[in-house]
Amino acid sequence: MAHTQSITQAQSARDASESPADANGSRADVAESSAAASTDPVLSLSGVTKEFGPETAVDGVSLDVKPGELLTFLGPSGCGKTTTLRAIAGLEEPTEGQITIGGETVSGDGAFVPPEQRDVGIVFQNFALFPHLTVRENIAFGLDDGADANGGRVDEMLDLVDLPEHGGKTPDQLSGGQKQRVALARSLAPEPDVLLLDEPFSNLDVRLRVEMREEVRQILKEAGVTAVSVTHDQEEAMSISDRVAVMNEGHIEQVGRPEAVFERPESKFVASFLGRASFLEGRLRDEQVETGIGRFDAVTLEGYDSVYDGAPVDVLVRPDDLRATPASPKLADGIIVSRQYVGPSFVYRVELESGDTVHCLHNHVEEFGLNQPVTVELTADHPLAWYPR
Repeated sequence: MAHTQSITQAQSARDASESPADANGSRADVAESSAAASTDPVLSLSGVTKEFGPETAVDGVSLDVKPGELLTFLGPSGCGKTTTLRAIAGLEEPTEGQITIGGETVSGDGAFVPPEQRDVGIVFQNFALFPHLTVRENIAFGLDDGADANGGRVDEMLDLVDLPEHGGKTPDQLSGGQKQRVALARSLAPEPDVLLLDEPFSNLDVRLRVEMREEVRQILKEAGVTAVSVTHDQEEAMSISDRVAVMNEGHIEQVGRPEAVFERPESKFVASFLGRASFLEGRLRDEQVETGIGRFDAVTLEGYDSVYDGAPVDVLVRPDDLRATPASPKLADGIIVSRQYVGPSFVYRVELESGDTVHCLHNHVEEFGLNQPVTVELTADHPLAWYPR
């Protein structure tokens, strides 16, 4: 059991009440999320399970999504996130459990509402635009009778996604980012209760992917739509989401604000999946923890309790928590075995004499050689997550 499960109720309540700002630090999102917290959920999953023969793809997932919230299922390939999304859309029928959308049971208790009768919009990773239709016709396709007689709703959507001059173009005349915005506009046009986004940025190049994250979040917040996305990209999930649900082997390991999940991971899996995580083997003794880089006060550990005194633990450290300093072989803690240059910085991988391997983040001007003996210092200015072994 992770130590973070013993964090005080006051901390947990604070996490639940706080809401992130958008990429521009908008306070509007904070107000929206606070208001949403007091209303009934738009989407509810209760004990949702999906089996494919002997394999369980989704295992007892329960979750509520509030009005106007953007929640992301995050996890590695095969963790069940896409199957969960397909179950919400009605493209898969759960083996067990219940799904409600807008207060209506769409799956479970003997009911199964087909996809076309659910008030759900879907943005696919390949955009799925009709190549023979114009942008306006693509957006109008999902409206009543396949068209918007007065064009008012289409014009509104074109303005929302900042493409008012592109309505007469066909998809092959658009850039990747423009195609994504058209797909978004088409899904939003019928005003669905819930918008589902399936790996929405995976077909874009790296530069455009980063740019579109901010644009898509801004569009969704302006539209006031409740959205659920899936991705394996942790940076994407952290940057666009109000809450993140980390999935592993069909179940949710942890759900919460991106900051809370990253800073206080409740399991070693979550810690390892978010950020470049390393673990120092240690032992708690006399209110200190002994590790391969020395001893430090146990109060450095998040939620430390003296009841664990004498216990072996794993302490989570990330590259920005540590600093390496060249040293003589006699005084060194370990040696640099690899380095990664990422432009503004170097990330050095250090094998410690204790057998642990850690990563240290340094400014790009601090260039050390391979096999360089170093001492490693803990420089973290925040409590560290830890896990009893």
